[in-house]
Amino acid sequence: GQARKAAKMFRAGLYARVSTNDQQTIPLQIRALREYAARRDWTIALQVKEVGSGASQRQLREKLLEAARRREIDVVLLVWRLDRWGRSVADLLATLQELDHLGVDFVSLNEALDLTTPAGRAMAALLAVFAAFEREILQERVRAGLAHARQNGKRLGRPATAALHTAEIRKQHRAGVAKAEIARRLGVSRTSVRRILGDSSQK
Repeated sequence: GQARKAAKMFRAGLYARVSTNDQQTIPLQIRALREYAARRDWTIALQVKEVGSGASQRQLREKLLEAARRREIDVVLLVWRLDRWGRSVADLLATLQELDHLGVDFVSLNEALDLTTPAGRAMAALLAVFAAFEREILQERVRAGLAHARQNGKRLGRPATAALHTAEIRKQHRAGVAKAEIARRLGVSRTSVRRILGDSSQK
């Protein structure tokens, strides 16, 4: 009847993602998603399969987000687990918030996270709390690490890239290359070059 027809109007985007060495699970993910969409009477508007390592950008995921921005999909279906979608809790939340802003719902099968339901929306709110908590812990850890380093007399600040070039800086200096030119060639600051050459003259 009419209610069923209204439900049919939901257009879903399916997103399956695997790491490079785990490609055999893609058909499983897609099958589970398609079955779920069929059970919910959703039309599949877009199906995305992405293969890549954990840290790589999820370029195809962006396609789904763009389809959501163009209102071509109403529901974004996530394969298996939240870790297939988000690179981190913060990243997951940022995309969930954007989808929410667009009025596009989100479903993750494994966690049974369904933002079409009040319970799912409550869980997303809880995720936001965890993300803030995670940020706090990281900041606290950084602060503690810095304090510890200071106590132990470590020099803080940018990693000493110049130190890695010490031998090269000295070699070029001996060959008569100007300090400014050495700095430019090696992509380090002139101060670092002067400091290293100063060190060598004291030895």
